[in-house]
Amino acid sequence: MKDIIIIGGGIIGTAIAQALCKYELDILLIEKECECSFGVSKSNSGIIHTGFQSKYGSLSATLAARGNQLYTDLSIDLDFPFRRIGELIVAHIDEKQQLEDLYKNGSLIGISEMKIVDREWLAIHEPNLSETISFALLGSTAGITNPYEACYAFFENAKANNVQFNLSETVENISQLNERWEIRTNMSTYQTNFVINCAGLFADKVSQLADIECETIFPRKGEELLLDRHVGELCKHIIFPLPKPNTKGILIIPTIDHTTMIGPTAEVIDDKEDLRTTTASKDHIINSIKDLGPVIDPATIITAFSGLRPATKLGDFYINEDRKGFINLIGIQSPGLTAAPAIGEFVTSIISKNIKLTIKKTYISKRKSIPKIRDMSVSAKNTLIKKDSDFGTIICRCEEVTKGEILEAIRRGAKTLDGIKFRTRCQMGRCHGSFCTMKIMDIMHEELGIPYNEITKRGHDSYVTI
Repeated sequence: MKDIIIIGGGIIGTAIAQALCKYELDILLIEKECECSFGVSKSNSGIIHTGFQSKYGSLSATLAARGNQLYTDLSIDLDFPFRRIGELIVAHIDEKQQLEDLYKNGSLIGISEMKIVDREWLAIHEPNLSETISFALLGSTAGITNPYEACYAFFENAKANNVQFNLSETVENISQLNERWEIRTNMSTYQTNFVINCAGLFADKVSQLADIECETIFPRKGEELLLDRHVGELCKHIIFPLPKPNTKGILIIPTIDHTTMIGPTAEVIDDKEDLRTTTASKDHIINSIKDLGPVIDPATIITAFSGLRPATKLGDFYINEDRKGFINLIGIQSPGLTAAPAIGEFVTSIISKNIKLTIKKTYISKRKSIPKIRDMSVSAKNTLIKKDSDFGTIICRCEEVTKGEILEAIRRGAKTLDGIKFRTRCQMGRCHGSFCTMKIMDIMHEELGIPYNEITKRGHDSYVTI
């Protein structure tokens, strides 16, 4: 018998687990993928929004503004990368009124550190932007992170505080037994007082398993392009065009790893598994960026990827205890990453109305990340290598990832090539693992005892060898 079962191990599920793990609760998280962060969360722009692009009065606006505030302390306590670089929503000479409307919206939400800047300011601070851009709304509190690193930080902290994670497990049926819930999976059957449904793209299907009606989720695909590291950062701030009803537009995104991403597109599709990228979308992104200023050389694009947003017609987050003990989280798309810590607080407040929450005496509030040789000073590198020589063996040349980092990722739960990639950045460079994949597989074979023909890229049947 569990106190709480969380369904879904993306950024929302792990953030909720992390928020609840400080209390004397027996918590189980069930995730259908073989690792956390393998669904919607893995293909995210990594932006921590100010919140002023969400409509005043909406739940997404309230939670995004609060979540933005929480990231500073969380990133310190859980040791994941986060940097406030600010965002600019740019406009032409005849579009200033739209910026003023966004400014007023942000003020109503309670967002501070906003101002409208002019052409002179832009020429100094963002010289790569087009001279046709006359004004911009600056939101100084916007930041960037790696969504999967944040997700793994939440996962590791929750696990350290005895949250149970059952991965590669699929929920097949949910039924109400008086005031309890029974969840049947492909592996086992569980009973619990509370179900928290944050299954991303499939949250509507999970709700239907419990015979609870909810908004239908339709996937909205976003394709993005990653530029080569040598291109550097085209802009100092995150650059947005004026938003449209269903999208924030094609952006220039300086990443936390000092590279640049451009995108995403916004295309409504039918298939919740369709992650294909297209030449048409690539061309659309490149042409859209020209309107902002920078001209992108296609030769500098090292990869294209896509993600699916769990959109609904409601156009806002839906978080509610729809039936006693069953909390639905539906349509948590952008700014979901930003709002994730605040969603953890929000769900905790719902739980607290039904269960007395007592903080654990043994609660572990801190977590240390995997050391990154690339980011260390020479003296720090030497000290670490003296302590563990595996940190002196480079496996991934493009991103300067060592054997020590890969081993640490495995010991923290990575069991696939993508699980290692998202924790360390190996295989994320220009060669896409052409040099290092076999070496990583050697390490996985040795450390995990997995036969080579059973090693996968991302679980299921994504085998690398035959």
